[in-house]
Amino acid sequence: MAPLLSLRGTTRSFGGVYAVRDVALDLADGELRGLIGPNGAGKSTLFNLIGGQLRADRGTVTLAGRRIDRLPPHRRARLGVAVVFQGARIFPGLTARENVMVGAHATTRAGFVAGALRLPAHRREEREIRDRADECLDRVGLTGWAERAAETLPLGQQRALQLARALCARPRLLLLDEPASGLRAPERAALADLVTALRADGLSIILVEHDVALVTRLADRITVLDLGEVIAEGTAGEIRADPRVIEAYLGSEARV
Repeated sequence: MAPLLSLRGTTRSFGGVYAVRDVALDLADGELRGLIGPNGAGKSTLFNLIGGQLRADRGTVTLAGRRIDRLPPHRRARLGVAVVFQGARIFPGLTARENVMVGAHATTRAGFVAGALRLPAHRREEREIRDRADECLDRVGLTGWAERAAETLPLGQQRALQLARALCARPRLLLLDEPASGLRAPERAALADLVTALRADGLSIILVEHDVALVTRLADRITVLDLGEVIAEGTAGEIRADPRVIEAYLGSEARV
C-alpha cells in the first residue's frame, strides 16, 4: 500500500548549515512513528517541514499522494495535518471548550459572510463544532473541565486540551512535538495511554520526544536523526541494537 506520508530528499539549511539533509521517510496509514535524536539533530526542523511552519530548500513532502511541501500550514490542516507544538499553547480568556472549538477552524464551510450576518448556515455549523468539541473533550478525559478557563487547568490537562483541539480538526495525521515535556510521571502515563488509544483508533501519528523510553514503548517504528540525517530506522528492538544509535545518541553506556 502507498504510504500516507512520504518525504524524499527533504533538505533545509540555515546560513549554509544543514539542519535536515536528504531525509527520506515513509509513514504508513495508521502508523505511530517515533522521531528521536540528540539536541541539534534536526528533529524540530523536520517536524516543521511536515507541518508547514518551514519550507524545504529541496525535496518533496506528499500526503496521500499529493504534494504539500509548498502549501502553507492552514492548507495542510485542511488536508488533514494537525500539529501539537511543544509546550502548553492555549488561548487564555477562553474556556476549555472554546479552545477546542478553535481547532475546527480549518474545516469550517459557512464562511466569513455567513458568520458576520449570523446566517442559518453559520449557526448550524457552530452547533456542529460545539458538539464535536465536546466529543473531543470526552475523548481526552476533560468533559468535566469544559467550562473552566483554559489557563486555570493543570499542565497535564492543558496538554490533553491541546490534543483535543487538534482532534477537533478530524486529522489524518497528528504531529506531536515533545508532548511529555515538563509532565510528572502520572501525567506522562496518562498521556501515553491517550496516545496509545488514538493510535488504536487508526490515527497516524509522528511523535518527536526526548523521552526515549516513552517513544520505544509507543512507536511502531522509530526514525533516528543525527546532524540532520537519518542514521537508523526500525523497531524499538532494532534501534536498541544499532551501534550508530548508541554512538551518536545514547552513548556507549546508555540503554533504550
